[in-house]
Amino acid sequence: MKDDNNNKKLDFAPVRRKIFSRIILLMAGAFFGIWFLYQYVLQGRFADGIVRFLYDFTSMTYEDARDFYWHNIGNHFELIFFGAIALVFCLMFYFFLNSFTKYFQEIDDGINALVHHDGRQIRMSKEMAAMEEKLNSVNATLNRQLYDIQMAEKKKDELILYLAHDIRTPLTSVIGYLKLLEEMPDISKEQQDKFIHVTLDKALRLEVLVNEFFDITRFNRQDIELATTEIDLYYMLMQLSDEVYPLLAPEHKKVEIRADENCKVYGDADKLARIFNNILKNAIAYSNPDSTIVISAWEEPPGTVILFSNQGQTISPEEQQRIFDKFYRRDEARQTNSGGAGLGLAIAKELVDLHGGTIRVMSENGRTTFKVCLPRRKMPTA
Repeated sequence: MKDDNNNKKLDFAPVRRKIFSRIILLMAGAFFGIWFLYQYVLQGRFADGIVRFLYDFTSMTYEDARDFYWHNIGNHFELIFFGAIALVFCLMFYFFLNSFTKYFQEIDDGINALVHHDGRQIRMSKEMAAMEEKLNSVNATLNRQLYDIQMAEKKKDELILYLAHDIRTPLTSVIGYLKLLEEMPDISKEQQDKFIHVTLDKALRLEVLVNEFFDITRFNRQDIELATTEIDLYYMLMQLSDEVYPLLAPEHKKVEIRADENCKVYGDADKLARIFNNILKNAIAYSNPDSTIVISAWEEPPGTVILFSNQGQTISPEEQQRIFDKFYRRDEARQTNSGGAGLGLAIAKELVDLHGGTIRVMSENGRTTFKVCLPRRKMPTA
């Protein structure tokens, strides 16, 4: 819509009307000036006035004043008269050009405002309203692009901080345990196995973090193709619940699936599995001990709806606004080993968008639900 506004032709009719009216006024002024010269110069009134002035304000006699007038002015009357007419037209033309070039000055001021990004609203005269609207539209577009660039730079800086924070902890543990193994070659086999197990666990966590960073970059590309097919959704959810059992067991959590066995979904099987796996792991990480994560799914005319619901801390409206942002993790999560680099839900949203679907979160009274809606067929991209 904004592009259409930027590309539409400007309506300069008000400017034309304004210029035309000024030309009429200037012509009227010029004719009035000529009429004045005719009345007061050609009719002799001008001569009488000059002679009277010289007689009253100088030591000249009336005859001397009249001779002075005819010798210096009267004998050059035609030249002075036409010079006066030319002067009148020059003055009129100057004022016309001055008013006309004002429009160019307004445009120049508007362009300077665009160049310097000073953020102020561009103002022009009433007849330049079309140009004012266009320049303000361009100004808004440039400011929005500048804001996007600044946000991108900010996110790059945040990426460095997140990398340092999330990778440093497991890396420090790996280095520390390897140093212990190197400096204590005589420790017991049981102690060695423990150190090796912890080191491997931290190294695997590093691998997960690095893979997430690569994935979010890859899924941001626009040339990803989906291998779409009809998928048995119930079977996929059952398989995912079995795979996450090791994450459920320590705190006695469970997964309950409420879906018809014939429930289908249309999409890329690998990427849909990644979506559901990321959401399910998030639900497990933030659910209460001894609680049940409920996965509901059903088909409706637009497509398929999948809900992931868990009991835990309520997510504030402010956090809900940011929960799908890259590298966002709730404060308490960043103090633990739960989750990855805060990319799981961001990756899920990227993949849902690729399928032409939607994902949103609802949280109230300790019950948090992620709702995924997928169309029967991939929606065409705009």
